[in-house]
Amino acid sequence: MRTLLRQPFDDLASCLTRLAESPRPLRAMCVVLVALVATWFVYVPVHELLHVLGCVTCGGAVSELEIAPQYGGALLARWFPFVVSGGDYAGRLSGFDTRGSDLIYLATDFAPFLLSVLIGVPLLRMCAKRRRPVLFGVAIVVGLAPFYNLIGDYYEMGSIITTRTVTLLGSSADQVAFEGIRSDDVFKLIGTFCLRPSELGLNGAAGIALGAALILTSIVVGVVLAFLTYYLGDRTARVFYRMPRVPGHPSQRS
Repeated sequence: MRTLLRQPFDDLASCLTRLAESPRPLRAMCVVLVALVATWFVYVPVHELLHVLGCVTCGGAVSELEIAPQYGGALLARWFPFVVSGGDYAGRLSGFDTRGSDLIYLATDFAPFLLSVLIGVPLLRMCAKRRRPVLFGVAIVVGLAPFYNLIGDYYEMGSIITTRTVTLLGSSADQVAFEGIRSDDVFKLIGTFCLRPSELGLNGAAGIALGAALILTSIVVGVVLAFLTYYLGDRTARVFYRMPRVPGHPSQRS
């Protein structure tokens, strides 16, 4: 468990150490930043389209995907009828139908992070062994995606698991499913919970207290899922790309 929690930080520290050992560390860092920004603008629409792919592949349906114009929303809207240029977010799957299946819902949320498992984390592991500024910029965006999506997709996955578990453990068939606390924006959800809890289907002191407990639990579950995703990427790097741990890696020290 200790290794699981430390692995992302250790890998990132090793990558930064490689940059610091460069003959021209400032130039190397500038290359990393340029690669990071360029990758970000490509990754955002790809990430959102993978949500669509995950939903449709597993049996769901998609009606609307919002992508901001600066991320190619107008261009993609010409190719995909469900894409809308604009919205309050860089990208957001705002219209989709999971056919009432939480498994399809989870697949929709998780699909983009297959890039982290198959490409991003292995790239980060590679950069921990060799100085590769361009690849390091790419790896930060793709490999660490689970962690900067903790307030979005990973909270949503955590809330799906938490609310479904509570519903299954309930003693009555008409128990509230707490679907109101499922959200891809935890800050917006908390704002609504604090100001207008009735909009989330939470009424009375007991309902509000239970809602607060479920939101906190969902956050914790989302964090655990993010670390497990990184762990899967680490195992992928070792098994499929044959990348052993870096000699002298912090996680190997006593």
